Amino acid sequence: MLRSFSIALLSVLGVAALLYAAVLALLWFGQERLLFYPQPLAADARIVADPDVREHFVEVPGARVSVLQLKLPNPKGVVFFLHGNGGNLAGWFTNTEFYRRANFDLVMMDYRGYGKSTGRIEGEAQLRGDAMAVWNRFAGEYEGRRLVVYGRSLGTALAADLSAELAAQGRVPDLTVLVSPYTSMAALADEHYPWVPRFVLRYGLDTRHYLEGVRGPVLLVHGDRDELINAHHSERLAKALPRAKLVVVKGAGHNDLHQFEPYREELARALRAL
Repeated sequence: MLRSFSIALLSVLGVAALLYAAVLALLWFGQERLLFYPQPLAADARIVADPDVREHFVEVPGARVSVLQLKLPNPKGVVFFLHGNGGNLAGWFTNTEFYRRANFDLVMMDYRGYGKSTGRIEGEAQLRGDAMAVWNRFAGEYEGRRLVVYGRSLGTALAADLSAELAAQGRVPDLTVLVSPYTSMAALADEHYPWVPRFVLRYGLDTRHYLEGVRGPVLLVHGDRDELINAHHSERLAKALPRAKLVVVKGAGHNDLHQFEPYREELARALRAL
């Protein structure tokens, strides 16, 4: 009887192990569906009805990346904005009046598969390379002017990486802004999916590591009611980079932070100071 029980137990454990392995395999090969939520747009769709906004396409290996640029007559500088993991430029490129008042151009890209951008996201190195390629397309227009690299949510790791890469090339951004950042995608996955081993995650997106190479001022902004990326991520980033300024906005969550006046006031103050 004991032998029969042992065999049955081993069989159950074996089946459980196979199912677990199958789930991990699905996560390995299909994690883009968990991380990225693109909303494509028709090629002829009009994204923004603003005469000061120009539409561009930047060629990257295997794809064309859609970019919008708020182009002012004599801007103080440019905010290069890397958005979050959902939607497209139609939903993100909506606050042009704020940047117009600050006298800053705004340049924002859609990741592959988002909006009018072609192709699909296949890896972190590809994402980082696309961000650099898009910046290089516009860099010549802003020589001698202020540069702000801004990342929101998913885009915060990409922004930190871009800022660090530019600093290494001798073009130190005047300000790096990270709104609702995470210390790393691995750390965030540990909180939401503690049963998933880290080796399964193909997107490390290690914001804390990238920040080690960032030079110049850093502004961190987080809502204290953010349930997707807890504010302790910003607190840990601020502790790792003591010169960073941390602003925690009371009552703000993950998706509504930009609607809170303290956030807008802090960003406007930072842009005025440049």
